[in-house]
Amino acid sequence: MAMQPIMAVVHGIATTHAALLPYLLLLLSTLLLILLLIIFIACKPWRFFSRNLRSQTIKATASSDVDEDVQQPLVSQDLESNITEHSSNSASEDSCHQTDGLHLSSPRTHGPTHKHRLPPTPSQLSHGDTLMFDMSDHSEGVVIGQTLKRPSGELKYDAKDDTSYRSNNNGSSSQSVSRSSAYQRSILNLEVISGPSCGAHYFVQSTDRSKLPLTLGRVSPSDVLVVDSEVSGKHSMINWNLNKLKWELVDMGSLNGTLLNSRAVHHPQTGSRNWGDPVELSSGDVITLGTTSKISVQINKLPFGIGVVSDPMCARRGGKKLPMEDVCYCHWPLSGADQFGLFGICDGHGGVAAASSASKLMPEMVTRILSDTLRREKVFSRCDASDVLREAFSQTEAHLDHLYEGCTATVLLIWADGHDNYFAQCANVGDSSCIANIEGQLVKMSEDHRISSHTERLRMAAAGEPLKDGETRLCGLNLGRMLGDKFLKQQDARFSSEPYISQVVYMNSESRDFAIMASDGFWDVVNTKKAMQIVHQERERNAASSEHSSTERIAEALLGEARSQRTKDNTSIIFLDFDVYDSCKRDDV
Repeated sequence: MAMQPIMAVVHGIATTHAALLPYLLLLLSTLLLILLLIIFIACKPWRFFSRNLRSQTIKATASSDVDEDVQQPLVSQDLESNITEHSSNSASEDSCHQTDGLHLSSPRTHGPTHKHRLPPTPSQLSHGDTLMFDMSDHSEGVVIGQTLKRPSGELKYDAKDDTSYRSNNNGSSSQSVSRSSAYQRSILNLEVISGPSCGAHYFVQSTDRSKLPLTLGRVSPSDVLVVDSEVSGKHSMINWNLNKLKWELVDMGSLNGTLLNSRAVHHPQTGSRNWGDPVELSSGDVITLGTTSKISVQINKLPFGIGVVSDPMCARRGGKKLPMEDVCYCHWPLSGADQFGLFGICDGHGGVAAASSASKLMPEMVTRILSDTLRREKVFSRCDASDVLREAFSQTEAHLDHLYEGCTATVLLIWADGHDNYFAQCANVGDSSCIANIEGQLVKMSEDHRISSHTERLRMAAAGEPLKDGETRLCGLNLGRMLGDKFLKQQDARFSSEPYISQVVYMNSESRDFAIMASDGFWDVVNTKKAMQIVHQERERNAASSEHSSTERIAEALLGEARSQRTKDNTSIIFLDFDVYDSCKRDDV
């Protein structure tokens, strides 16, 4: 009798558990599904499909197939296996003609589509050995150190290819402008020479309509900030007049007025908040805002397109703050050497100080060297600026006073031939790279100086201090050549500031040539061929939609690819477009 209550209790418990079992199974199944869903979202498997789909949309204009290495980054190890060495004959010295000044004559005409040319024969190459990359499509083969001679004969301008575009200044009507006039593109450089913001620099291109008009004022959203209590929030404005092809300054009804070369340009009734009449700006003018803030004006002709973009990529490390250590600079023309221009990227390590110093010193050194008439004539007669670049790097290194900071340095020196075409030569230390599209061929203009690169290992072995097997860093750095880092160079003689100098290339405006310079944040995730394809794709898209193929838009597209590939390093890009025809097109507005 005593066992009956116990059995009843056990039976009741068993019955209860049996009733709850379906609910427990349902709960466990739900939890399992939630767990699987969380894992699925965390892994993001769809990104592989979207990446493949995205890569398939970019196609090169000169090739019908895309190699499997399109998604590979620009690293020397990927290239060494395809390098073969060829010898070539020296070009005659008269391949580059001396010019007395930069003549901005009208560009040659050509069709809207890319004109393919046969690769140059060995007799067209110069400067000794040439390294070529063996690719299935020779029209897009990568060429290292190739010098293309200027073709014989003169190409003439055809007036039927004149383009017309419409001015958007003050709602004025459209006006036809010949291509020879439209070619007078301009770059405006402003430097604050006195006042609270003394030393600040700003520049804008006449073709960059997204950044115009340029406003000057005390606080944001003005573009040029002077942080002066005497200056209005929006004080004055500078715009490019497409009718006159001139830069113009207008006072926006400031309280304290605007002076140009000590003469008032504001409304006669100061403080009336009425806009003044626009006045033309010239190189050398000085703009005075209030009484203390003065801005120096420099205006230069811009015969080819320039697009400059940068991104510190701060969000690529989970929101961790990533200081910007890249510095870009563009100088056209150089003071005292009007036929020359210099473009460069410095990527600092250990801080941005060395990169900032080098970006100021390098143009000064190149300008000082080329201010010598004999040195300029030597470059023109020999069609080579190796001595100039080598000396500029040596002097920049000597003037750098940075013991524990250093930087890469990649510079592209460009000089004009007087016929809307240009010669270009690159020099670099480090891993900020430059490539060029020369008559449809991919030309690598720089050399990778990472410790892991084949060339650096050979250099150190030749010096009697070879690297150990598997060694990829020296004193914590993955670079064997740089500017600065004086302490490390004292400790280890294998570090060097001797630049690699490319052969000279001939940039032909009719061949739609262009160049891309970028820091390693870009090349770590984007292959050279992929970068070329992005440029071709943007050009085709703009041609199909009759839009202006702006260099800024193409540079942004290149930067966008680095973002999509989730680069984790500072990224800076300079895009140079020598395609005069596309660069001179304008939209109706």
